[in-house]
Amino acid sequence: MQIFWSLSITGASSGIGEATAELLAAKGAKVVLGARRADLLATLTERIRQAGGHAVYLQMDVTKRTEVASLVQLALDEFGRLDVIISNAGISQLQLLEDVDVEGLGAND
Repeated sequence: MQIFWSLSITGASSGIGEATAELLAAKGAKVVLGARRADLLATLTERIRQAGGHAVYLQMDVTKRTEVASLVQLALDEFGRLDVIISNAGISQLQLLEDVDVEGLGAND
């Protein structure tokens, strides 16, 4: 099955995010990778490209709104659209979703 999506993945530098990026890129998705560890993102991006995939990355922190916005903008700039966002990076508050204070999730610059 071929996938024609443009998607972003946070927490993409290792683990589930890394594996998801490689799998979806191998199926044809254009991936925009975000995480705090630029060295691992660069290595993953190169691996995807060498396998014939399309990938770009941005060192970013999901607790900073401007950096999340920059990840979205990178997808739009590179691929012309963003179809899917996979929020894989871990931040949380132990409460019901309806009670979450978005302002309290992080620095939110």
